[in-house]
This record gives sequence, structure tokens and C-alpha cells, in this order.
Amino acid sequence: MSAANPIRHISDTALWVAVYRAQESERADAVFRDPYARKLAGDRGMQIAAAMPFAERHSWSYIARTWLVDQVIERQVQQGTDMVINLAAGLDSRPYRMQLPASLRWVEVDLPDMLNYKQEVLGAEKPVCAVERAPLDLRDTAARRALFQRLGEEAKRVLVISEGLIVYFEADEAAELARDLSAPLSFRLWVTDLASPALLKMLQKAIGGPLVAAGSPLKFAPPEGPEFFARYGWKVVETRSLLKTAAKLKRLSFGMRLLSLLPDPAGRKPDKPWGGVCVLENSGPARSGLTTTK
Repeated sequence: MSAANPIRHISDTALWVAVYRAQESERADAVFRDPYARKLAGDRGMQIAAAMPFAERHSWSYIARTWLVDQVIERQVQQGTDMVINLAAGLDSRPYRMQLPASLRWVEVDLPDMLNYKQEVLGAEKPVCAVERAPLDLRDTAARRALFQRLGEEAKRVLVISEGLIVYFEADEAAELARDLSAPLSFRLWVTDLASPALLKMLQKAIGGPLVAAGSPLKFAPPEGPEFFARYGWKVVETRSLLKTAAKLKRLSFGMRLLSLLPDPAGRKPDKPWGGVCVLENSGPARSGLTTTK
């Protein structure tokens, strides 16, 4: 790793983001606790984070994203979700650190090397629910569809998570993934993060260089915002701003707190910098019992 190119591969971003979870967990007023994050990040994670000062100053966005996704998981598990599928799971440790029912199935999908590394680090730890690791390159469309079909047949109510994933996709790749995820009727909800075009430009300028050098440029920020997914089988039921959430969690500097007072464009104004978490509902046959919060 060089100072100019701290990230060698897309998987390195998991090491980097784990550093921010570790830092949050070590605060007295932590909004979540991830006791595994520091070990998972390792020395390389610390080196990458040190080489990305812009990201360090805006680590509140990763904290807000983690907290928001935690909230969705807790709510949906209470409403009967029996399987969580975490796409590009990286070094997420939710099935180890969250209070989840033992009956829940948690499926982690990622590249083999990432899953092997995670198993090495967490091998002695016991998850709170059943964890299955599915080694898969999500660009392998046939293998992806086969996995989704199998899992869809094995569960009744599935929550899909994609954190820090689709921003690396082309628009047509994101559309194809959305179609594939909407095919199994048991895939009820999908929670994903999303950026507006204005925010994407900011991120490309601030942190995009190392990602481009690693062959993983930031790409996806649809002008229509969350409504992009409507034509591919997904209805928007909730959007939550990372900035406003970080303000609520008291993780912003004074200047950023002032910005958080502006109206929330909810990702629907392409010229406004916005990053958030979106909850999407599979718009197949009518479903009952889903809580929709605007």
C-alpha cells in the first residue's frame, strides 16, 4: 500500500469503514457497539483511514448509515422477517453484535477472500443466529440468480441489505440487480444506501482517486433518486437522510449542524448533495403487515 494509493482492491473499503465503527463503539455515548470492528479492521484498516482525511472528517455518515440499517433490521425482525441477506457483507458483524432471534437466518454474500478473512478473525466467536456465508461475485449474474432463487424458496419473509455496494455499479447493473432481487416473492424489503448526483460529484473529487486507482470508481447516483427502482419492481416506503440522522445522533460539527437544518430533498433533487438510506418494498403481489414510514 502506498500513500498515493491506499486502497488496492474494493474489499479494502470494508477494512476502512470498520475503523469508523470501532471508533464509534469506543465512545462513552456510542449509538451502537461493535466489539469486533477494531480486530476486523486490523492495521491495514487504520492505515487506509489515516490516508483518507476527508472520509475521517465525515465519518458521521458511516455511523448514521450503520445506525439506520440497524433500526430497519430490528423493526423488520420484530415484524416476522425470517431471513436477512447481506449483499457485499464485507466485515459487518451484525449477527454477532445485535440482539436477534436464534431462529433468524443471516446470509452473507461476498467475494471468497473477504469471507475467508472474516471467518479467520471471527472463527472463535459465536453468532446469535444461524449464519451462512455464500462466496459469490455479484457480477456473476447466473450464479446470483441461482442463489436468490434458492434462498427465496427457503424463507417466507426476507430483508435484503446492500450497504456501500450499488454506488460502484453502472445504472444498468443496478437496474439488473433490482430486477433479480424482485423476482423471489419472499424478498419483501430491500434496504440500501443511495447518493444524489451532486453528492457523487463531491465524493468523486474528495475520495474518488484511490478508488479509481483500485479499479472501483464511484458511479451510481440516479437523477430521479430512490424512484429509480420503481420500474424494476421496488416501491419506496422510507428515505432517511444521513445528515439529518447524524444531527439527531449528535455526530456533526457546528457547520454541518447548520446544513442539517435545511429541508431534506430525500434524494429527489439531483443538484442537492444528499446521501441516505432507502427502504424499498417488493411491489409484486399485495402484501400485508408491512410498516411504511415516510
